[in-house]
Amino acid sequence: MSSSLTGRTVLVTGATSGIGYETARLLAESGATVLVHGRTAEEAQAATDRLIATAGVSSTLLRPLAADFAHFDEVESMAQTVVREHPRLDVLVNNAAVAAPERHTVTPDGNELAFQVNFLAHYLLTNLLEPALTTDPGGRVVNVSSSLHRSAAIQWNDPNRTRRYSRLAAYAQSQLALTVFAADPRVTAVSVHPGVCDTGLLSLYGHEGASAADGAEHVVRLCDPATEIVNGAYYDRSERVAPAAAATEERTVKRLNKLADVLVGHTA
Repeated sequence: MSSSLTGRTVLVTGATSGIGYETARLLAESGATVLVHGRTAEEAQAATDRLIATAGVSSTLLRPLAADFAHFDEVESMAQTVVREHPRLDVLVNNAAVAAPERHTVTPDGNELAFQVNFLAHYLLTNLLEPALTTDPGGRVVNVSSSLHRSAAIQWNDPNRTRRYSRLAAYAQSQLALTVFAADPRVTAVSVHPGVCDTGLLSLYGHEGASAADGAEHVVRLCDPATEIVNGAYYDRSERVAPAAAATEERTVKRLNKLADVLVGHTA
């Protein structure tokens, strides 16, 4: 791993298991200060303790943070903490994700669960962290997306899929939205499909996966300031490839911003 990550501050969402946990480990081992996000304070602390105990990472490089992404008020509260305590954030890794449930499930904020946790919460978080996210070269947002975004369509008139729900379509829509968001000119961002990995989301892909650590390496490479990125680029593991056509259409980017602003109750 490159030591160019030393001294940099990176927030990894969904860092308590799977690719997020391995990403946090690799970053901290490279000398970065890692903000370890978990759904609850207990989960974030447990992941932090495990990194110290099993990966030999110094406790000075780790900060646990908690927010349940099914609750926008918790996302807002966490963002305020980050801006206050880490006024210079070099990288935000939008990794937290849930598989859409078998049955249509709505959050307390009124959104379909996967769409809120996988995309809307990250949209809100990224906007709220704008004061802390550095605009220096190397500062960036890395959205951990999925190749399944290619099979998706955003249901503009029914983004919460109340009329026709399928868990695969709901999950794919959330990943397409996250990929479109990387092309938003307001942020320096890329999206990456880290490969099919043996994590809690494997059931959506239905076959064997690589290790979470393998997937994390592709994410960490894009966090490294030594890796030059093009805003809005999409990577399949380590290779830059074209995303689904909709993901880079200016009209789609603007339309998604408008929809997301309404759904998160936030005017960017």
